[in-house]
Amino acid sequence: MKRIHIHVAVENLNDSIRFYSAMFGNAEPTVRKSDYCKWELTDPAMNFAISQRGAKPGVDHIGIQVETEAELAEMNACFSAAQLPVVTQTGTTCCYARSDKAWTIDPQGVAWETFRTLDVAPLYGHSHVLPESSTACCAPADSVVNFRSRA
Repeated sequence: MKRIHIHVAVENLNDSIRFYSAMFGNAEPTVRKSDYCKWELTDPAMNFAISQRGAKPGVDHIGIQVETEAELAEMNACFSAAQLPVVTQTGTTCCYARSDKAWTIDPQGVAWETFRTLDVAPLYGHSHVLPESSTACCAPADSVVNFRSRA
């Protein structure tokens, strides 16, 4: 099963946890840390994450979470079919999870990722900046390629 992933940078984590928990029918977060919180919802099928790590408040990035290696390959093929550069990561640590993933940036400059979670991780991971004004929280450090100019 695939599920939409949305990551929002927030100014106040506790206020945001109260708001989103209420918005999701009083659903309790599946992961809660001092700087990060995540809900894995089934209705709607969504992985919704928030973090308070100093980024500008608002949508950090959007993605699609998959469950199998085959689904990840399918989504990576979709990224490639969009004729946008793709940066892949294997076994990376991001958002308190170890994942295989790929990143791209859409024509509007919105960072997109597709990922398969492999395991939990005790650390958040490293925050990096994608080029061209995107500030996705866990984008690859080696993403110095100007995605827009190669699109």
